[in-house]
Amino acid sequence: MLTISAHLNTYLIIGAILFGFGIFGLLHRPSLIGMLISVELILSGASVNFMAFNHFLAPDPTVGQIFTLFIMGIAAAEAAIALSIVIAVYRNYQSIDADDLTDLKG
Repeated sequence: MLTISAHLNTYLIIGAILFGFGIFGLLHRPSLIGMLISVELILSGASVNFMAFNHFLAPDPTVGQIFTLFIMGIAAAEAAIALSIVIAVYRNYQSIDADDLTDLKG
C-alpha cells in the first residue's frame, strides 16, 4: 500500500504544481495570451489529479477518464472563444495587454 500511496502522492504533487503555476501566471501575466496559457495549466493540473485518483482509488475506471475528457473539451472550447476575443480586442485596441484595456471598465 505504501507504493500506491507514494505514486499517488507523486501525481498529486505534479497536479498541484501545474495548478500553482497556472494561478501564478494568471495573476502575474500582463498579456491576454499569457493568461490563456495559465488557464490551460490550471485545467491540466485538475486533469492530472482526476486521472491519478481514477487510476489509484476509483472502483469504476471510467469515471476519472470521463471527467478528464470533459475538461479537455471545455479547454478546447475556452481556447477557441478566448482567442477570438483576443483577436477582436487587438483589432480594436492594437494591444493584448490587459492593463491597456481601460475602455472596457464600466
